[in-house]
Amino acid sequence: MSLTRTLIDVRPLRTSPVFRRLLIGRTVSVLGAFMTMVTVMYQVWDMTHSTVWTGAVGLANAVPTVVVGLFAGSWADRGDRRRIYLFNTVGQAVCSLLLAVQGFTGHVPVLGVLALIAAQSCFGAVGGPASGVFIPRLLPKDQVAAGLALNTMSFTTMMLVGPALGGLLIGWAGIGACYLVDALTFLLAFYGAFGLPALPPEGEPSRAGLHGVLDGLRFLAGHRVVRGALLTDLAATVLAMPVSLFPLINSERFGGSPRTLGLFLSAISVGGITASVFSGAVTRLGRPGLVMLLGASTWGAALAAFGLMTDPWAGLGFLALAGAADSTSVISRSTIIQTHTPDALLGRVSAAEQIVGQAGPNLGNLRGGLVAGWTSGATALFTGGLLCVLAVAGVGASTPELRTGGTAAPDEP
Repeated sequence: MSLTRTLIDVRPLRTSPVFRRLLIGRTVSVLGAFMTMVTVMYQVWDMTHSTVWTGAVGLANAVPTVVVGLFAGSWADRGDRRRIYLFNTVGQAVCSLLLAVQGFTGHVPVLGVLALIAAQSCFGAVGGPASGVFIPRLLPKDQVAAGLALNTMSFTTMMLVGPALGGLLIGWAGIGACYLVDALTFLLAFYGAFGLPALPPEGEPSRAGLHGVLDGLRFLAGHRVVRGALLTDLAATVLAMPVSLFPLINSERFGGSPRTLGLFLSAISVGGITASVFSGAVTRLGRPGLVMLLGASTWGAALAAFGLMTDPWAGLGFLALAGAADSTSVISRSTIIQTHTPDALLGRVSAAEQIVGQAGPNLGNLRGGLVAGWTSGATALFTGGLLCVLAVAGVGASTPELRTGGTAAPDEP
């Protein structure tokens, strides 16, 4: 295969100005989100010096995503997804502006800060499922995987750049300025989506309330390929999420140096970016199910190997491999979901994917912390990675359509 076909497929950027503008706006907005993530953690710690309160930041993000997300997908499948996304982008920007105001004044208690984060998470929980339909509606089917790969690369790159930039800005101009920059990034996100056409659901709109939610859950339970994709993601995150173990592993194996600890997440991001850059071969392969299973298995195996390492450079190498495998798996999983789900249900399925993506890592970090408390950080990492490999193998064995690249119709159980 030529180098051109190995590198990331940029056809969506050339052929769709609407997609190009949308991607630029969302990339800048994600940068602001990661800057705010660091700023909130810094502010809450500075106000309380309590790990309980910093842990509450995760709850303020996760709980609204899960609770609101159950009904947000049904709403997105009843109305114009473009209008819903724009409304919620404005809501997120207002929350960032309020965070900036309290950052400059410094008179809001920690519960007020968490309330603003929770409100912003509510808006994001609704906007996420609405935006889940954009790529398959804007791009031809043979470019959907490429569009998702570009999305993943932009997200992973901002995950690497955003926290570092946020830390620099906090030191230079203070927390209020960092929140204000985040608020301004939503202007580009709004501009990127404003030029979209109206995007009402194709097919029968969702029923209102709980009935629409149950319809979406029945689809997820009955569609083997989509169900297998979400189960694979749960296996990778709940069983093998390593982030909560990094400080302990760093202390147990690598001397506790803060420089080493800082490199752990960077290594995962670098691996993810590299895999995205060379994702052309994967997105053109046309076997997303098999690629997803191999990617999720490699993620688990690489983290298990990292748990056994005593040499820091070898450990960073395995983390980079894990990051590359994770990005490849994410691209393939998203391709499966977006191409196997009917448009009229895509908001609800995107909401389920968003909930899994939010709850899975949080549960995985909790699992890792509990196991490490009973045993050790290395044991928690190794056993989690091994269980991930076994669980993904179980999903693959029970869902042959994923292994063979079968293309079951969207409404086929």
